[in-house]
Amino acid sequence: MNLDARILHMWHYREDMADRSERATIRIGPQGRIVIPAALRRTLGLSPGDLLVAVAEDNRLVLERPEAALQRLRDRFRHLPRDVRLADELIAERKEEALQESSP
Repeated sequence: MNLDARILHMWHYREDMADRSERATIRIGPQGRIVIPAALRRTLGLSPGDLLVAVAEDNRLVLERPEAALQRLRDRFRHLPRDVRLADELIAERKEEALQESSP
């Protein structure tokens, strides 16, 4: 077994008490397709036809259900008052910057 294979083997089967998540090595197939192994599908409760959102994050590919992505975003901005609309604030900031740039 070469060094890369041993490292992959150790990573794949390590006994890490802090992280008991399922792990699998997946090969990218023709046309960029991947197959989620049955054990992971069972663990996550995924079924054929389920929709997942794919995100490139910190040099990783993250797949998650749309509801989980939405909940994560809600949690991220939970501290904001409900009447605050970030898009409106951004537009106002951009208008103010444009005014300042056009002023002599």
